[in-house]
Amino acid sequence: MDINSFYNAECFDAYEFLGAHLTPGGGTVFRVYAPNARGVVVKGDFTDWDPQSMELINGFWEAYNPFGKEGDIYRYVIYNNDGGCSERCDPYGFGMELRPKWNSIIRDIHAYKFTDEKWLAQRDKNYNKPLNIYEMHLGSWRFADEEQETMHTYSSIAEPLITYMKEHGFTHVEFMPLSEHPVDGSWGYQNTGFFSPTSRYGTAEELMELIDKLHNAGLGAIMDFVPVHFAIDDYALKRFDGTELYEYPASDVSLSEWGTANFQFNKPAAAVFMQSCANYWLSVYHFDGLRMDAISRAIYWLGDPARGINPNSLDFFKRMNSGLQRMHPDCMLIAEDSTSFPKITAPVEYGGLGFDYKWDLGWMNDTLNYFRTPPIERRYHHHKLTFSMQYFYNELYLLEFSHDENVHGKATLIQKMWGEYEEKFPQARAMYTYMFAHPGKKLNFMGGENAQLREWDETRPQDTDILKYPLHESFNRYFKRLSNIYLENPALYNAEYNRSCFSWLMADNDLQNVYAFKRSAEDQTIVCVFNFSGAEQSFSLSLGSKQRLIPLINSDEETYSGATPADEIKEIVSDETGSIELTLPRFSAALYEAFTDDDSFKTDS
Repeated sequence: MDINSFYNAECFDAYEFLGAHLTPGGGTVFRVYAPNARGVVVKGDFTDWDPQSMELINGFWEAYNPFGKEGDIYRYVIYNNDGGCSERCDPYGFGMELRPKWNSIIRDIHAYKFTDEKWLAQRDKNYNKPLNIYEMHLGSWRFADEEQETMHTYSSIAEPLITYMKEHGFTHVEFMPLSEHPVDGSWGYQNTGFFSPTSRYGTAEELMELIDKLHNAGLGAIMDFVPVHFAIDDYALKRFDGTELYEYPASDVSLSEWGTANFQFNKPAAAVFMQSCANYWLSVYHFDGLRMDAISRAIYWLGDPARGINPNSLDFFKRMNSGLQRMHPDCMLIAEDSTSFPKITAPVEYGGLGFDYKWDLGWMNDTLNYFRTPPIERRYHHHKLTFSMQYFYNELYLLEFSHDENVHGKATLIQKMWGEYEEKFPQARAMYTYMFAHPGKKLNFMGGENAQLREWDETRPQDTDILKYPLHESFNRYFKRLSNIYLENPALYNAEYNRSCFSWLMADNDLQNVYAFKRSAEDQTIVCVFNFSGAEQSFSLSLGSKQRLIPLINSDEETYSGATPADEIKEIVSDETGSIELTLPRFSAALYEAFTDDDSFKTDS
């Protein structure tokens, strides 16, 4: 680490200097930044918990202990200028004890030897590739024992997770935050150990091994990253050296809506801490991207547009994202942002914030609100489903049905569908078909692929036994097939941010609740048709020229618990003008591959 770059807030590798580092000759060097402290000591296993004084060198407190080794626990004692003192974990610590304990742990972050060179050599941002993300909470995905009492670890989850993702057509897993956090119910969004993989699931080296195995299986890994705020536990960052070193001073902007402290990013200590942390997870752990939480709280003071733009945070994110893009041009930076602030995904040099993708929370809300609506009233809400394409090209959007749509009394996605139990499934199949056909990358939260009825609870595993019921089992098979159709057909993912690759065929048929559009890329065209009404609908569609439509998937097929026998789902040939007549069962969707070349019609003769 260059000292000047630290004080100029330009440093991205402070973790190579600060924290606890094993030395080649044995022992450990400890360094901590506490510029306003009167004194600092370190104590741990290697001192029999007696205090060892640290020396102030170039603004950093430093000590060497010849007995410090991998796995030892330690903490700092910070003596403040007001005469008080506090015991703290290491802000740059690479491991922490399992809650409710909080001591830091010496970890060798350079010990693990990755074998994912092939993956890294071909990795990119997936702009013109399928990106189908499986969002999961590692501790409540599956339990590792038949008694359902033991959470998986980083090591034990690798094999079943890889098999599951491949079966379901996912390209990447997005782990909800893995940085250390004191309260399970925060799901990792209230951090105390930003550089420490949570010890709930194992060690730093075991997490590296998990990422390595995913890569060697051809699967990417994204981490949910919390850059805006931190937990206020008294052993962590708040008033770390007796002053507000990382956060805003006591005022109306010091605390977030969650009771956490907001980083003040015009302070070098805060800026360097967070940009080094982002770089750390991408560099040291080989994550393929970061989904950054609560970006609206960085754009506006406390996330409220009425309070105005927060220039400190905006400038910081531009600098951080610009640096990360330079160092990791093949990694993805994804913003969770609910505002209409412009150019979230534009490069910084063109006036943007420098993210690669933005969650389309507007699409999510409009879609779910539409499917909550009774079918008889959907004609009055028809353009909730067309509105997204009016703004789609403003950003590089990612369509998401995340954990937030499955908790806190909101009901799971299948429960959000209008009607009684049996009526929810055809609507959910049709809705997911709409999602995979709509432009934009995809993210789904665990459980959605099984049409799970119970809201997510971080203390319980997913209800995999629900697949013994026919409607859930057939829904899971439909989801698998739909995902794989997305992976196999470039018209559904390539060049999707190019306006010429999408066009409406029917956007205004509100009386029948019918929609149709086509997607095109790589000389392939797919026609997508939807009937979201509660009755069978017949209608005409103009394709513009004579075409043959070959079925790819039909959500009403009997094998998926629909009503249409498989042998009745046939190809459709238009007349010479491109006109076709279609009849769609209620709550159904169908995707067809379209062919216009002369050879495709020769089988008629």
